[in-house]
Amino acid sequence: MEFFMDFLNSFSGFLWGPAMLVLLVGTGIYLTLGLKFFTFRKMPQGFAGIWKGRSSSGDGEISSFNALMTALSGTIGTGNIAGVATAIFLGGPGALFWMWMTALVGMATKFSEILLAMYYRQRSPQGNYVGGAMYFIERGLGPKYKFLSVLFSIFCICACFGTGNMIQSNTVAESLASNFGVPNWISALGLFAVAAVVILGGIQRIGNFAGKVVPLMALVYILVSLTVIIMYADRVVDVFIYVVDDAFTPTAAQGGFAGATVMMAIRYGMARGVFSNEAGLGTAPIAHATATNNCSVNQAMLGMLDTFIDTIIVCSMTGFAILVTDLWRSPEALNGVALTTAAFDLALGGIGGKLVTICLLFFAFTTALGWCVYGERCAIYLFGDKALMPFRLIYTLAIPVGALVQLDLVWLIADCANALMAIPNLIGVLLLSPLVFRLVKEYNATGKVHTFDDEQERKK
Repeated sequence: MEFFMDFLNSFSGFLWGPAMLVLLVGTGIYLTLGLKFFTFRKMPQGFAGIWKGRSSSGDGEISSFNALMTALSGTIGTGNIAGVATAIFLGGPGALFWMWMTALVGMATKFSEILLAMYYRQRSPQGNYVGGAMYFIERGLGPKYKFLSVLFSIFCICACFGTGNMIQSNTVAESLASNFGVPNWISALGLFAVAAVVILGGIQRIGNFAGKVVPLMALVYILVSLTVIIMYADRVVDVFIYVVDDAFTPTAAQGGFAGATVMMAIRYGMARGVFSNEAGLGTAPIAHATATNNCSVNQAMLGMLDTFIDTIIVCSMTGFAILVTDLWRSPEALNGVALTTAAFDLALGGIGGKLVTICLLFFAFTTALGWCVYGERCAIYLFGDKALMPFRLIYTLAIPVGALVQLDLVWLIADCANALMAIPNLIGVLLLSPLVFRLVKEYNATGKVHTFDDEQERKK
């Protein structure tokens, strides 16, 4: 077992190494340029569509707004609290700048993924709307590429039980035990009960739950973070200048911080940025493909804000709360959740850490709900509609298991699966990028985009 763990550690390090970061960020840069900065120019329209999306009408299962919130539930999670702190601890303040850059170009990747997912989505025999990399690869590139769709689906299911399920419930249980003294078995039962009610109710119940809880939990975390930042308002401008300057300058060792090169800032900033917003992994488009929206581009404009909200807004709140309190230089060399919690405690007293923990609990639980949607749609692709309810049952049962057991092996397998699912997704996006550019050009000219099936009918 030790040999297998060492192998997975090495394999994960290789998968998430410089080549993967270049592929992910390079794809975002290529698409940003190919789209002629469409994602930047249309951000106001995208934000305007958030409120309108609450009552969207068209083919689909959940509203455009709830589809966005379901996708956000999968991205806003532990990476926004622990991941940002780790990036700063390992790469210095400049890592936050590279997280921003990754998110800005990642918006084009997320936009393209969702556009393709909506364009090639289809309705299953039982009426489920399904879409994502597994469908746009096979339908867009042809049967000879089906093996990539199958691989994506397998890797996504593996990741959803690890990253999206057991790891999240374990995070909740351990946080409740360490901060509130709640035994793990009680956390396991509570998580199982709530998850069963929501997940077994299907995509509509998951979407409705996400539509109510995700905006609230994000707002609470942002307000608490802003409170910390305002308390140190005199340092904000200096911190911002320092972040930009440090992105291009080596960070000297100070306090418990061991120092970092520019390459370390770039590497850890980009890696944690991608881990947080998931642009390029191919997950969020699966949720957006269920939206009641008949215009692929409109839904993609809404969906690309997932990346902006997750990284530019929420991650920045964590980053600035840590940096203005100056705790990243602490002699204790704090890292991860401990660093974020200490920063909030310093500003707000003991209640600060408690508030971070409560936000983390909601982030983790809603992440589990979002990933259920990703996994179940991949199961439908592989096995048909008959797999839907068995998958939900197994997924629900895995949640209390994750809360009760050690997950070192699960962490490694999920980490590898996350990277592996990005590869077929990015291949599909890159090969179909000419179609993305054509559809956006059509949208600019006509204000609407026909789906793949509609185009096929018109050609007959």
